[in-house]
Amino acid sequence: MSTTLIYDLSLPELASLLAEWGEPVYRAQQIWQGLYRNFWNTPEEFTNLPAVLRQKLAESLEFNILVPSTTLQSSDGETVKTLFQLYDGKAIETVLMKYDPSAALQQAQRDGSGQGRRTLCVSTQVGCAMGCVFCATGQMGFKRHLSSGEIVTQVMYSARLLKDQGEVVTNVVVMGMGEPFHNYDNTMAAIDRLNDPEGYNFGARRITISTVGLVPAIRRFTAEKRQVNLAISLHAADDALRASMLPVNKRYPIDKLIEACREYVAATGRRITFEWALVSGVNDTPGQAHLLASKLKGLLCHVNAIPLNPTEGYSGKATTRQHAEEFKEILTRSGVPCTNRLRRGVDIQAGCGQLASRF
Repeated sequence: MSTTLIYDLSLPELASLLAEWGEPVYRAQQIWQGLYRNFWNTPEEFTNLPAVLRQKLAESLEFNILVPSTTLQSSDGETVKTLFQLYDGKAIETVLMKYDPSAALQQAQRDGSGQGRRTLCVSTQVGCAMGCVFCATGQMGFKRHLSSGEIVTQVMYSARLLKDQGEVVTNVVVMGMGEPFHNYDNTMAAIDRLNDPEGYNFGARRITISTVGLVPAIRRFTAEKRQVNLAISLHAADDALRASMLPVNKRYPIDKLIEACREYVAATGRRITFEWALVSGVNDTPGQAHLLASKLKGLLCHVNAIPLNPTEGYSGKATTRQHAEEFKEILTRSGVPCTNRLRRGVDIQAGCGQLASRF
């Protein structure tokens, strides 16, 4: 089997390959649209191509490099997690979250189906090198980066399934397994491919990328002035506590991180999101809320707070509803917008921080 994934190729690279084969220029566009608009994922489906070219595609390029081995659905039916086996025997997880149209009418992509949001959470690495103590992926350690095509294929797989149900992916969050900015080039190449108006044409503003705070990568991202949304996993407002939860803080302390975030907002005019997993008695205290409010004062931002999702390798417990409300209230009174999010897919380990390639 070839391990050259067709989704790893940009349109110019695909055109160059076809030119080497002596094919006319327009064949690349036919294949591109077949992949990204019709969601064809086998050479046989490209019936607009000559049989000889379909055979050459089958022999030279791999179309199905992600093999779904396990699919789990949450008890409420709103979250679906898929475990994909990769060509080298490793595995990743992808999560599809469904939101009721009545609750998300303004955010839903209106395609005539009346569907609500269909948010896909994709992975960028097998495992993760960041070592965040409350995250199952971090507890795995780092195995390898995903290629741009392996990232893209996660979206194409779900787009294909939803199309069969008369629905579409409305949002992509790059918050699955791995630290996207540790795999910066492949992650951005995947986003560019998804955003390509000649192909899938998925709006950049419907994509959110989340980082634990790799400051040089945030500055690079800022300089590129992309329309993609940026989220920061913060989780603590002082260096000692954050470093105990997110080791990356030892290298990039909070003040340096917030400085980079202010530079991002100043350069792009775009709001930044801070993610905060509320751990009982650890970072759900009034002291942490007041300190966070002081750090974020005057910054165009929004805090997404969510009770901690349980993982086997971390003994911390989720905050109570009362403490979550108190935390939100302190931020809101201080002029920092905050939303308390509901946990999703916890019963199938599909929530934030719970993804790990277990079989």
